[in-house]
Amino acid sequence: MTQTRTLRRRIVTAYLYFALAICTFFGLVASFAVHGVEDLLVDEHLQSIAEWASPRYSSGQPVDMPSGLAFYHGATIPAELRHLPLGVGRASFEGDIAHVLVGEDHVGRYVVIDKASEFKSIERVIYVAITIGLLGFVAFSFFLGTFIARGFVDPIGRLAESVKSRKSSVLPLLDNEDELGVLARAFDAHTAELKQFLARERFFTGDVSHELRTPLTIIIGAAELLIDQTADRPTLQAAAKRILHAAQDATECVSTLLLLARKPDSLERPETSVADVIHAEVERSRQLLRGKPVTLHYEEEEDFTVCARQELLTSAIGNLVRNACQYTDEGTVVVHTYARTVSVEDTGPGIPDVIRARLTDRADGTPLVGSAGSGLGLALVMRICEHLGATLEIADQPARGSIFRIHFPA
Repeated sequence: MTQTRTLRRRIVTAYLYFALAICTFFGLVASFAVHGVEDLLVDEHLQSIAEWASPRYSSGQPVDMPSGLAFYHGATIPAELRHLPLGVGRASFEGDIAHVLVGEDHVGRYVVIDKASEFKSIERVIYVAITIGLLGFVAFSFFLGTFIARGFVDPIGRLAESVKSRKSSVLPLLDNEDELGVLARAFDAHTAELKQFLARERFFTGDVSHELRTPLTIIIGAAELLIDQTADRPTLQAAAKRILHAAQDATECVSTLLLLARKPDSLERPETSVADVIHAEVERSRQLLRGKPVTLHYEEEEDFTVCARQELLTSAIGNLVRNACQYTDEGTVVVHTYARTVSVEDTGPGIPDVIRARLTDRADGTPLVGSAGSGLGLALVMRICEHLGATLEIADQPARGSIFRIHFPA
């Protein structure tokens, strides 16, 4: 499983990479310096031994060397060292690498060997000290990076949590004079602007819906009166019935908008049977299919209940069924229920590209014309789904037509 690349982790990782780069650089410099100093000191040490031992050997005096050092002259020089050039170097001797000084005096060639130089132990101590220091620097960089990351990321985390939870109306860091304060004030200004916009939209929707109720009630009353008074005049009565149905649909839409203008948590959520709503909407939509070779039926595989106002479910499901019936000229309109999903399938012309773009937030400014008027009903369905925590899925039939699915949460 890949770990999330958080900002805190990135800061700590950057400090560690920086520490490793510094340690590598200084480690290489220290290694070259130690080797250079070692060679210089060993060379001077071997030269001083040769200056002391060569005159004593030439004068016949004994040349006693401490442990780890050896002085050979003339025929006593070991065979593996006789081919070495004059000067200081390293050579393999008795299974080990030793520092060797080859020189000549008036008697002949001599060789000074340092088989167990004390500088090797000093070199080990130096390397151990350097390693400990570099590891300590890496550890210090890790803790320093963690401390700085905490001081930098924690305020951002508090700001994000405050924006996400919405528990407080005042965001933190507003009084800071640094970049975090600028970010907090930008968040606060944008949030206030959004709140004002949503409040204005909610009040506007509620006010318009209230204002429309009175004229719609008058229209419905007048249409009912006309229907009663034109019983002997079928043509006028049919027109009055159309007015009545249109006014009733507008009234339902206004009621839905009033409910949507309220916060979801302020509404009662009774358990409503989805099958009952579908049965009612299917019977109501049959009048739209008069004279059309279209069959409408409901395949109930599994009924379930949704905690929502019946008006909202009726508007969401009814809009889908009515749109399918209205824009399907021949074929079938089928409603399914399964696994907390309502599916409406039709064999109509499909969804216009303009409507699909607007429903998926890809509007290109093209005006809605012709059959694109169904976009208002679909937009209302999407609003209701968002209000109920459901999701609306739109797909195309393999051959012809559309599929609308509303997935309700558990």
